[in-house]
Amino acid sequence: MWLYLVSLVGLYHLLCWYWERQVVDQLQDKYVFITGCDSGFGNLLARQLDQKGLRVLAACLTENGAEKLRAQTSDRLDTVILDVTKTESIAAATRWVKDHTGDRGLWGLVNNAGILGVFGPNEWQTRQDFMKVLDVNLLGVIDVTLSLLPLLRKAQGRVVNVSSVAGRLAFGAGGYSISKFGIESFSDSLRRELSFFGVKVAVIEPGAFKTEISHSMTISQNLQIAWNKASPEVKEIYGDKFLTDSKLIQSLQLYKAKLDLKLVTDCMEHALISCHPRTRYSAGWDAKFIYIPLSYMPTFLVDAFLKWNSARPAKAM
Repeated sequence: MWLYLVSLVGLYHLLCWYWERQVVDQLQDKYVFITGCDSGFGNLLARQLDQKGLRVLAACLTENGAEKLRAQTSDRLDTVILDVTKTESIAAATRWVKDHTGDRGLWGLVNNAGILGVFGPNEWQTRQDFMKVLDVNLLGVIDVTLSLLPLLRKAQGRVVNVSSVAGRLAFGAGGYSISKFGIESFSDSLRRELSFFGVKVAVIEPGAFKTEISHSMTISQNLQIAWNKASPEVKEIYGDKFLTDSKLIQSLQLYKAKLDLKLVTDCMEHALISCHPRTRYSAGWDAKFIYIPLSYMPTFLVDAFLKWNSARPAKAM
């Protein structure tokens, strides 16, 4: 009996392994548009796909970032300057993509551009702090995707949206988790709508990784910015020691994050070139074995775990 069950499980995994390793034909004729290619996941993915022979259309926020990327890649890769918070910039990039792809359409769109925003409790932040993150991480993704949908339908291509484990479990305050929850919802509705046209939508849910956006300043500096915006009443409630509490710092310490960004870009690549891409990809042991399992647990257990690992305000009950 046990041998029979083990054989069935083994056969299932063998079939899944074979199924997921089927690659689409004529990669050299397929165009992929990637946002946020100045650094991090987007930069590595652009170089990775270029080596695979795909025609990469890399969107960078700065000319300096675009120049560095072009110097590291072949002449198959082209760059464009894009600010996803500006509709006119998106419109110009869309025209640029259309000129490059012609009648082929766009095979892949990777919505990778994103920012972390300000750390610290919600009370320490302003509406502008939230909007700054949502404008890039959510509204920018929506605007770029809607602009390029006609080209994606023409190629019956792929949309790959970069979410986060924070899109399943809000273990931090501010706009970041909110934006990633929004990405999950947008991707779900988009996937069902576009399935009628042969377009596939995948979501990447990385754990904690070291990228330039997560290390543009230290955790303490980021917290200090939020603390400076808090009202005197809020500062009194939380207390000065809350700002430097070791538990607060440890819960936000991204320096322990993983360095191997390829764990994420390999998921992106598979979503783009596999004949049978997954709906969701988790990258990193913390995503697979901590955060995603936690997201399925009862709320009181999750809250107890996160509160145990967090700092307490001075006037907490």
